[in-house]
Amino acid sequence: MHVYERYRPASQREVNDLVREHPFAILVSAVPGAAPTATHVPMLLPADHEPDAPLVGAVMRGHMGRANPHWRQLVDGPVLLVFSTSQAYVSPTSYDPGPTAPTLDYAAVHLTGRVELVGDPYVDPADRAGPPEPGTLGIVEATVEALESERSQRWDPHGSEELFAKILPRVAAFRITIDSQQAMFKLSQEKTPEVRARIRADLTSGPRLHHDVAGLMGKLDEVSS
Repeated sequence: MHVYERYRPASQREVNDLVREHPFAILVSAVPGAAPTATHVPMLLPADHEPDAPLVGAVMRGHMGRANPHWRQLVDGPVLLVFSTSQAYVSPTSYDPGPTAPTLDYAAVHLTGRVELVGDPYVDPADRAGPPEPGTLGIVEATVEALESERSQRWDPHGSEELFAKILPRVAAFRITIDSQQAMFKLSQEKTPEVRARIRADLTSGPRLHHDVAGLMGKLDEVSS
């Protein structure tokens, strides 16, 4: 991803917050002679990852269904993770009078890393002996916990253990050790405070709402003021 200097995030915390708040990432990998393969998957940072700590060196966890053959190629080389906000169209109606052009505001984080599959190679449930691999269960449970924690009324997984046990053999879980990071927060930084205020108002009350992008703009304005 090409990152324009004016749109670099001001701190590592901003990057980490985006990754935590938008965990449904695009996981991309490729093998020689074939087009890249992409799958949308939940990816989690460890719960104890410090707010300002670098992502390079961190180990993220994710999973996908084994019916998706993508998981089989993950260990063949580096993978790319893409995290992003919604893509907010910025209309020139928010700008000052004069020749201008519309744009899109957004924030995105690209991470690369190496994959370690969790557990043994796939075994058909009918042939599986013993309980499901605990590492896979831990990743699935951590994913549920992270996503439920954002809700005011949380679902209690107690009582669903048997269902989880039946599902787990059909889940491919993995860990990704991050080795590079790129981030761009394109939030109309080049505009005046008055124009940015109008853009934020349009993104939170107009026909297409983008509260996530407007919220990041608000945080940027607080730091700048």
